[in-house]
Amino acid sequence: MVSSITTERVLLTFVSVVCALMILLFGFLLWFALPVFFNTEAPVLTLLWQPEQGHYGILTMITSSGLIGLLALIIAFPIAIGISGFCLLERYHKPAAWIRSLIRLMAGIPTVVYGIAAVFLLVPLLRETFRSGSGFCLLAATLIVVVLILPVMVMMLDTHCRPLAKQIHLASVATGFTESQTLVYLIFPHAQKAMVSAMLLGFSRAIGDTLLPLMLAGNAPQLTSSVFDSVRTLTAHIGLVLATENGSAEYNSLFAAGFILLAMSVAVTLLIRKMEHAQLTSTKEDAV
Repeated sequence: MVSSITTERVLLTFVSVVCALMILLFGFLLWFALPVFFNTEAPVLTLLWQPEQGHYGILTMITSSGLIGLLALIIAFPIAIGISGFCLLERYHKPAAWIRSLIRLMAGIPTVVYGIAAVFLLVPLLRETFRSGSGFCLLAATLIVVVLILPVMVMMLDTHCRPLAKQIHLASVATGFTESQTLVYLIFPHAQKAMVSAMLLGFSRAIGDTLLPLMLAGNAPQLTSSVFDSVRTLTAHIGLVLATENGSAEYNSLFAAGFILLAMSVAVTLLIRKMEHAQLTSTKEDAV
């Protein structure tokens, strides 16, 4: 009993420390970001980034981050659904085990490895194939971000769908469903919340990555009209400015960029938690 109380107090202490650090982080960013947001002499919520002329707008970076996240999600989500569905088919259980191992391996590969491989393989391929620009563009960054977020989405879908498939296996066989029909008509319709959670998690991972956009997107602060144009994301902007500036208005824009990124990440995390809680509540009600 005493040991249980001690463990609870230790865990409560850790949770309190983490919450305090998160509040301090938000407070720190908000304290420095608010003056930047309300600075009329050097506004940051504009489309023009020309520091030498006194323009420090980061809206193009926000747009580029969202664009890479959305394009990567559009490409990665159907692939993740396909891989998850294939791994749930009993007749392919041996290849599925290898695929799951490969997915877990991909999740542990450092981002810089993907970036270096893309610089020497993907970028020249895009440049020589399409003859449009240098190859360092929105498309190059998006394709490698797809590889980055795919393992996370597949593992989240698989974690939810495998227990579900085991629960309804006997019922589906008894009613004469084939494996493919069970997958399409029973498993996936009951996994919609997990799908949305996987999409949100993948999007959050895509907009939060720094190294791949920094290495592959070209880092041009502009609105793009083509996937072959160079763009600059918020994370790449933070990395570039942090390495070259200190104390200037250009440097101060980092606080606004950091606060926006943190707010987006927290919003996505809260949405995922809310959906997981709703799903758990629904499962308990069905059990009753």
